[in-house]
Amino acid sequence: MAPKEMAPFVYPIDPKTHIICGLDEAGRGPLMGDVVAACVVLDHDHMIAGLNDSKKLSEKKRNALAPLIKEQAKAWGIGRASPQEIDQLNIIGATFLAMRRAYDEMCHNFNLPQVNLALIDGNLVPKTLPCLGQAVVKGDAQVPEIAAASILAKVTRDADLYALDQQYPEYHFAQHKGYPTAEHLALIKSLPLLPCYRVSYGPIKRLIAERAQQAQSGHQQSQSCPPGSMPFLL
Repeated sequence: MAPKEMAPFVYPIDPKTHIICGLDEAGRGPLMGDVVAACVVLDHDHMIAGLNDSKKLSEKKRNALAPLIKEQAKAWGIGRASPQEIDQLNIIGATFLAMRRAYDEMCHNFNLPQVNLALIDGNLVPKTLPCLGQAVVKGDAQVPEIAAASILAKVTRDADLYALDQQYPEYHFAQHKGYPTAEHLALIKSLPLLPCYRVSYGPIKRLIAERAQQAQSGHQQSQSCPPGSMPFLL
Protein backbone atom coordinates (compact mmCIF):
# COMPACT_ATOMS: atom_id res chain seq x y z
CA MET A 1 0.00 0.00 0.00
CA ALA A 2 1.38 3.43 -0.95
CA PRO A 3 2.01 5.84 1.92
CA LYS A 4 -0.48 8.66 2.40
CA GLU A 5 0.48 12.08 1.11
CA MET A 6 1.78 14.44 3.75
CA ALA A 7 -0.74 16.94 5.08
CA PRO A 8 0.06 20.56 4.20
CA PHE A 9 2.49 22.01 6.74
CA VAL A 10 1.97 25.56 8.03
CA TYR A 11 5.39 27.22 7.85
CA PRO A 12 6.17 29.92 10.43
CA ILE A 13 7.66 32.00 7.59
CA ASP A 14 7.10 31.86 3.83
CA PRO A 15 9.46 29.24 2.29
CA LYS A 16 9.22 30.99 -1.09
CA THR A 17 10.71 34.21 0.24
CA HIS A 18 12.95 32.82 3.00
CA ILE A 19 15.62 30.12 3.14
CA ILE A 20 14.31 27.21 5.22
CA CYS A 21 16.26 23.99 5.65
CA GLY A 22 15.12 20.66 7.05
CA LEU A 23 17.31 18.40 9.17
CA ASP A 24 16.93 14.73 10.02
CA GLU A 25 19.12 11.75 10.87
CA ALA A 26 19.34 8.00 10.38
CA GLY A 27 21.02 5.48 12.63
CA ARG A 28 20.36 6.43 16.24
CA GLY A 29 19.11 2.97 17.26
CA PRO A 30 21.62 0.56 15.66
CA LEU A 31 24.49 -0.99 17.59
CA MET A 32 27.08 0.04 15.03
CA GLY A 33 28.04 2.45 12.27
CA ASP A 34 27.88 6.21 11.92
CA VAL A 35 24.84 8.28 12.73
CA VAL A 36 24.14 10.14 9.48
CA ALA A 37 22.33 13.46 9.14
CA ALA A 38 21.14 15.40 6.11
CA CYS A 39 20.17 19.03 5.58
CA VAL A 40 17.98 20.11 2.65
CA VAL A 41 16.58 23.36 1.22
CA LEU A 42 13.80 22.74 -1.31
CA ASP A 43 12.66 24.85 -4.24
CA HIS A 44 9.01 25.59 -3.49
CA ASP A 45 8.40 26.62 -7.10
CA HIS A 46 9.43 23.14 -8.22
CA MET A 47 8.50 20.70 -5.46
CA ILE A 48 9.46 17.03 -5.60
CA ALA A 49 6.51 14.65 -5.69
CA GLY A 50 6.37 11.66 -3.35
CA LEU A 51 8.37 13.01 -0.41
CA ASN A 52 7.53 11.42 2.93
CA ASP A 53 9.08 9.99 6.06
CA SER A 54 11.77 7.60 4.82
CA LYS A 55 10.42 4.87 7.13
CA LYS A 56 7.08 4.99 5.28
CA LEU A 57 8.72 4.51 1.88
CA SER A 58 10.04 1.33 0.31
CA GLU A 59 13.78 1.06 -0.27
CA LYS A 60 13.13 1.21 -4.02
CA LYS A 61 11.18 4.48 -3.61
CA ARG A 62 13.86 5.99 -1.35
CA ASN A 63 16.56 5.08 -3.83
CA ALA A 64 14.57 6.69 -6.64
CA LEU A 65 13.91 9.89 -4.68
CA ALA A 66 17.44 10.45 -3.34
CA PRO A 67 19.00 11.47 -6.70
CA LEU A 68 15.96 13.64 -7.49
CA ILE A 69 16.45 15.49 -4.19
CA LYS A 70 20.12 16.06 -4.97
CA GLU A 71 19.30 17.30 -8.48
CA GLN A 72 16.27 19.46 -7.75
CA ALA A 73 16.77 20.83 -4.23
CA LYS A 74 18.23 24.30 -3.87
CA ALA A 75 20.86 22.91 -1.53
CA TRP A 76 21.70 19.78 0.47
CA GLY A 77 24.45 18.38 2.68
CA ILE A 78 25.37 15.17 4.49
CA GLY A 79 27.06 14.95 7.89
CA ARG A 80 28.21 12.09 10.09
CA ALA A 81 29.35 11.24 13.57
CA SER A 82 31.47 8.13 14.10
CA PRO A 83 30.85 5.30 16.58
CA GLN A 84 33.72 6.67 18.66
CA GLU A 85 32.09 10.12 18.75
CA ILE A 86 28.78 8.49 19.70
CA ASP A 87 30.50 6.70 22.59
CA GLN A 88 32.17 9.94 23.69
CA LEU A 89 29.27 12.37 23.33
CA ASN A 90 26.19 10.07 23.65
CA ILE A 91 23.82 9.58 20.74
CA ILE A 92 22.01 12.92 21.13
CA GLY A 93 25.25 14.90 21.17
CA ALA A 94 26.59 12.91 18.22
CA THR A 95 23.35 13.42 16.28
CA PHE A 96 23.59 17.17 16.78
CA LEU A 97 27.23 17.06 15.68
CA ALA A 98 26.24 15.21 12.50
CA MET A 99 23.46 17.75 11.87
CA ARG A 100 25.85 20.67 12.22
CA ARG A 101 28.25 18.97 9.82
CA ALA A 102 25.41 18.44 7.32
CA TYR A 103 24.43 22.11 7.65
CA ASP A 104 28.04 23.24 7.20
CA GLU A 105 28.56 21.01 4.16
CA MET A 106 25.38 22.36 2.58
CA CYS A 107 26.43 25.96 3.13
CA HIS A 108 29.96 25.24 1.88
CA ASN A 109 28.85 23.49 -1.32
CA PHE A 110 26.00 25.80 -2.32
CA ASN A 111 25.96 29.57 -2.72
CA LEU A 112 23.01 30.29 -0.43
CA PRO A 113 22.01 33.51 1.31
CA GLN A 114 21.75 33.33 5.10
CA VAL A 115 19.51 30.47 6.23
CA ASN A 116 16.49 31.99 8.00
CA LEU A 117 15.15 28.89 9.72
CA ALA A 118 16.11 25.28 10.35
CA LEU A 119 13.27 22.81 10.95
CA ILE A 120 14.51 19.78 12.90
CA ASP A 121 12.78 16.44 13.25
CA GLY A 122 11.98 15.64 16.89
CA ASN A 123 11.59 17.75 20.01
CA LEU A 124 15.11 19.17 20.40
CA VAL A 125 17.03 21.90 18.57
CA PRO A 126 20.85 21.69 18.27
CA LYS A 127 22.27 24.73 20.04
CA THR A 128 25.26 24.83 17.71
CA LEU A 129 23.25 25.69 14.59
CA PRO A 130 24.11 29.24 13.46
CA CYS A 131 20.50 30.08 12.59
CA LEU A 132 17.09 30.05 14.20
CA GLY A 133 15.85 26.51 14.77
CA GLN A 134 12.46 24.96 15.41
CA ALA A 135 11.78 21.36 16.40
CA VAL A 136 8.87 19.57 14.74
CA VAL A 137 7.70 16.32 16.34
CA LYS A 138 7.23 13.72 13.59
CA GLY A 139 8.43 16.37 11.20
CA ASP A 140 9.64 13.79 8.70
CA ALA A 141 5.96 12.99 7.99
CA GLN A 142 4.86 16.66 7.87
CA VAL A 143 7.59 18.93 6.53
CA PRO A 144 8.84 18.29 2.98
CA GLU A 145 12.34 19.59 3.81
CA ILE A 146 12.64 17.20 6.76
CA ALA A 147 11.21 14.31 4.71
CA ALA A 148 13.82 14.96 2.01
CA ALA A 149 16.56 15.04 4.66
CA SER A 150 15.30 11.78 6.16
CA ILE A 151 15.50 10.10 2.75
CA LEU A 152 19.05 11.29 2.04
CA ALA A 153 20.23 10.28 5.51
CA LYS A 154 18.63 6.82 5.29
CA VAL A 155 19.90 6.07 1.78
CA THR A 156 23.41 7.22 2.72
CA ARG A 157 23.54 5.11 5.87
CA ASP A 158 22.13 2.06 4.09
CA ALA A 159 24.88 2.40 1.48
CA ASP A 160 27.41 2.30 4.33
CA LEU A 161 25.88 -0.95 5.58
CA TYR A 162 25.91 -2.56 2.14
CA ALA A 163 29.60 -1.67 1.79
CA LEU A 164 30.34 -3.18 5.21
CA ASP A 165 28.36 -6.27 4.25
CA GLN A 166 30.64 -6.76 1.25
CA GLN A 167 33.68 -6.44 3.50
CA TYR A 168 32.35 -8.57 6.37
CA PRO A 169 29.63 -10.86 4.95
CA GLU A 170 29.56 -13.05 8.07
CA TYR A 171 27.97 -10.19 10.06
CA HIS A 172 24.91 -9.92 7.74
CA PHE A 173 24.91 -6.10 7.92
CA ALA A 174 22.77 -5.84 4.78
CA GLN A 175 19.98 -7.77 6.50
CA HIS A 176 19.74 -6.25 9.97
CA LYS A 177 21.30 -2.82 9.19
CA GLY A 178 23.01 -2.85 12.59
CA TYR A 179 19.81 -2.96 14.64
CA PRO A 180 19.71 -5.27 17.70
CA THR A 181 17.65 -8.00 16.08
CA ALA A 182 17.72 -11.52 17.49
CA GLU A 183 19.81 -12.63 14.50
CA HIS A 184 22.34 -9.83 14.98
CA LEU A 185 22.69 -10.41 18.72
CA ALA A 186 23.18 -14.14 18.14
CA LEU A 187 25.81 -13.55 15.45
CA ILE A 188 28.04 -11.24 17.47
CA LYS A 189 28.21 -13.67 20.37
CA SER A 190 30.62 -15.73 18.29
CA LEU A 191 32.26 -13.00 16.17
CA PRO A 192 34.89 -10.38 16.98
CA LEU A 193 33.56 -6.88 17.69
CA LEU A 194 34.62 -4.64 14.82
CA PRO A 195 35.69 -1.00 15.38
CA CYS A 196 32.34 0.10 13.89
CA TYR A 197 30.47 -1.11 16.99
CA ARG A 198 29.28 1.40 19.60
CA VAL A 199 30.80 0.17 22.85
CA SER A 200 28.59 2.44 25.01
CA TYR A 201 25.40 0.71 23.82
CA GLY A 202 23.95 -1.77 26.32
CA PRO A 203 24.15 -5.05 24.34
CA ILE A 204 27.72 -4.31 23.25
CA LYS A 205 28.76 -3.16 26.70
CA ARG A 206 27.37 -6.37 28.19
CA LEU A 207 29.08 -8.53 25.57
CA ILE A 208 32.44 -6.86 26.26
CA ALA A 209 31.96 -7.41 30.02
CA GLU A 210 31.04 -11.08 29.46
CA ARG A 211 34.12 -11.65 27.32
CA ALA A 212 36.35 -9.92 29.85
CA GLN A 213 34.91 -12.11 32.60
CA GLN A 214 35.42 -15.25 30.51
CA ALA A 215 39.00 -14.25 29.74
CA GLN A 216 39.70 -13.59 33.42
CA SER A 217 38.11 -16.92 34.39
CA GLY A 218 40.17 -18.74 31.79
CA HIS A 219 43.34 -17.05 33.01
CA GLN A 220 42.62 -18.03 36.62
CA GLN A 221 41.86 -21.60 35.57
CA SER A 222 45.12 -21.91 33.63
CA GLN A 223 47.02 -20.52 36.62
CA SER A 224 45.52 -23.20 38.92
CA CYS A 225 46.48 -26.14 36.67
CA PRO A 226 49.74 -27.98 37.52
CA PRO A 227 52.50 -27.68 34.88
CA GLY A 228 51.91 -30.08 32.02
CA SER A 229 48.30 -30.82 32.95
CA MET A 230 45.24 -29.97 30.87
CA PRO A 231 42.24 -28.18 32.39
CA PHE A 232 38.98 -30.12 32.41
CA LEU A 233 36.60 -28.55 29.89
CA LEU A 234 32.82 -28.95 30.14
